[in-house]
Amino acid sequence: MMGTPNSAEARDVAYHLHGYTNAVRHEEVGPLVIDRGEGIYVYDTTGKRYIEAMAGLWSVALGFSEKRLVRAAAAQMEKLPYYHTFSHKSHGPVIDLAERLAKLAPVPMSKVFFTNSGSEAIDTALKLIWYRSNALGQPERKKIIVRNRAYHGVTIAASCLTSLPGNHRSFDLIVPGVLRMTCPHHWREAAPGESEEDFATRLAEELESTIVAEGPETIAAFFGEPVMGAGGVVVPPRTYWEKVQAVLRKYDILLVADEVICGFGRTGNLFGSQTFGIRPDIMVMSKQLSSSYLPASALMINEKIYAPIREQSGEIGTLGHGFTGGGHPVPAAVALETLNIIEERQIVTHAAAVGERLQAGLRELQAHPLVGEARGVGLIAAIELVTNKETKEGLEQPGQLGALANAKLQEAGVISRNMGDALAFCPPLIITETQVDELLAGLRKGLDNTLAALPAQSVRA
Repeated sequence: MMGTPNSAEARDVAYHLHGYTNAVRHEEVGPLVIDRGEGIYVYDTTGKRYIEAMAGLWSVALGFSEKRLVRAAAAQMEKLPYYHTFSHKSHGPVIDLAERLAKLAPVPMSKVFFTNSGSEAIDTALKLIWYRSNALGQPERKKIIVRNRAYHGVTIAASCLTSLPGNHRSFDLIVPGVLRMTCPHHWREAAPGESEEDFATRLAEELESTIVAEGPETIAAFFGEPVMGAGGVVVPPRTYWEKVQAVLRKYDILLVADEVICGFGRTGNLFGSQTFGIRPDIMVMSKQLSSSYLPASALMINEKIYAPIREQSGEIGTLGHGFTGGGHPVPAAVALETLNIIEERQIVTHAAAVGERLQAGLRELQAHPLVGEARGVGLIAAIELVTNKETKEGLEQPGQLGALANAKLQEAGVISRNMGDALAFCPPLIITETQVDELLAGLRKGLDNTLAALPAQSVRA
């Protein structure tokens, strides 16, 4: 599999430590080396073509060969290849991008702060929230509420807000006062016979009881993804966000919408906050902001957040936070061109329409012996794999069935990602209806091949 000693695969194993990878297993099997991309497809070094059904890492909105983004990067590299935004400095692309994002925001936002990744943006949101609490003379207001199975990043602080065991084991968690609520996954977490609305009510009551028990004066913010991504593409139950926000308003707790995956068209609206009626105080964004052609991320804060920070920085003499590459002119130029293309080609409207075809096709697959649930919204979705539909169980080891199916799917020419026993689908927003059908056909083939690889007695449809 790894080829000759001097092959790319062998050199990768020799010198490259991969994130989200079993290092022991990687030495045995080596990498799939991707050589080039075209539209929604990528090609490995043997020339085999794959549908990139995860858009890389939930992120390549405009596909893998958008020449306008390449030209935007090259033009900016020629004009101003780098500058920063520290100590009263700025440049054209970051000014234009800040203005553009603030005007696109679904609720009034005051300022935009630029970072390099979603994790950095989450860390920044956390730091600014704590800074604000101190500025308001409320130093005890530092606790953060998240949900089980949430994903908010992997930097030291962001990883503490993430609620996935693999992100915590053997890493020390240094942020105190992180409170974890029930994951809003109706199929997995609801009581027998509990409707989506009743489940949402129970989760809102859990939230309120936790706030009261901890002391509202100690809780700073609630962080939430409109649709939970790496936790398995969890779409919230009906009325969930309405009821959660009512509780947060009652106790004056800030709401941070993690739009890193959902933003810029993924859910069928420009932002996931619009899809679910969320009115956040802070919005965090990355990934599709630049179609991931270059690293770019940002967070928007409203006046409620900005005003105390402004005053505190005046008293101290500086806002002592920032990144060398935050607001870098080249990614900013690429992000601006990405937003131009999304608007000109009506990508959000297209994603909503094509997303309906993907969701309908996945729902049809619920009849497959291995599919327990199909779920999603817009062009983000997942199927939950089981060997027993009645008990909702997979194989003996959690994630074993998902890993097998993911491998079979890749053999069939579709790159997905299994999160436990869920297979996720998040293709580039430019995918066509014909290509959706091709993706679904590849998925069915992968599922059939997975079923054929299992002992017959292990599956109970």
